[in-house]
Amino acid sequence: MPNQTPVSAYMTPCEEHLRRRILHEGPLTIADFMGDALGHPQFGYYITRDPFGRAGDFTTAPEISQMFGELIGLWCAEVWQQMGAPDKLHLVEIGPGRGTLSADMLRAGKRLPGFLKASDLHLVETSPVLRDVQARSLERAPVPVSWHNDIATLPDDASLIIVANEFFDALPIRQIQRVEGGWRERLLAINPNDHTLALTLSPGPSVIESLIDKNLHNRAKVGRVVELAPLAWRIAGDLGKRLAIQGGAGLVIDYGYSGPATGDTLQAVKAHKPCGVLETPGDADLTAHVDFTALAHAAAQGGARVSPLMTQGDFLRGLGIEIRAQNLMKAAAGPGAKQIEIARDRLIGADGMGTLFKVLGLAGPNTPPLPGLEPA
Repeated sequence: MPNQTPVSAYMTPCEEHLRRRILHEGPLTIADFMGDALGHPQFGYYITRDPFGRAGDFTTAPEISQMFGELIGLWCAEVWQQMGAPDKLHLVEIGPGRGTLSADMLRAGKRLPGFLKASDLHLVETSPVLRDVQARSLERAPVPVSWHNDIATLPDDASLIIVANEFFDALPIRQIQRVEGGWRERLLAINPNDHTLALTLSPGPSVIESLIDKNLHNRAKVGRVVELAPLAWRIAGDLGKRLAIQGGAGLVIDYGYSGPATGDTLQAVKAHKPCGVLETPGDADLTAHVDFTALAHAAAQGGARVSPLMTQGDFLRGLGIEIRAQNLMKAAAGPGAKQIEIARDRLIGADGMGTLFKVLGLAGPNTPPLPGLEPA
């Protein structure tokens, strides 16, 4: 397989670490590469910086407009009310970024009496840098706030409402490619010719071949790539199990597709522009499109009820984003009104996030139909 990275004189600390691993362990899986590039305790992208917003490398929906978080917050409050307004509720955000979404959710939640009094907030975050940013964003939060490294330590004494916005796309994936006579896993190696990092194929069959959807396994053409996300599936299954036992609901919002499908979706972004996946490991964001069908299957196996998949645009329209935008535009000055309009279109438009981004609802077996996602 040809090298996908231009030769560069600069070598990031993470690349030096990856090269040492390859020399000692041999070629690494894409999941190993992503895990170190994003989450290594010394060199990982998310561990060492705040990558969000204009000054960072990319912008997420909560950073685009307060409307996004407000509507999600009102959705959470409505779910709580439909559940019978229990006097104890755990709000959970997984991968909370800068804390902007949680802050907007809590502000909107004030509109429903009793909701915040019943709630506490739990943030699942491994980055110490981002934890500090989140703490500043939520220093005046109207509910108790606590942090967790893993969903395993979330409390189990009350129902949950979970929000995971652009979390699953950053989890490590593995890639397996169809070749003549079978399948081979894509691996990260050092090109012996120019000594750059390069992708290669395993010399023999991979143990993950058994995870490929049977239809894809049988009909995929030579050269096609299948992406598998065992870690994402495990987390989705764990969330499904929690909801089945504790009750409550969840929202998974991310960019992706309804699988199974073939295709190489691994991509890198730096300073708001695409860059080579292997170009500056540890200094660029890495993501892959989410297979929502596989994610839903894992959550359902855990015991959750799963809603039909919906586009972000349709979901936010159903929650009233167009009316909310109109009201904000009326109250804003001329340039401010235009910015609100641009933000609204970016969130729901087909040429923005409206179609590529999807929304998957998860619920406990006894949770009433989810607003905007399931028929009442």
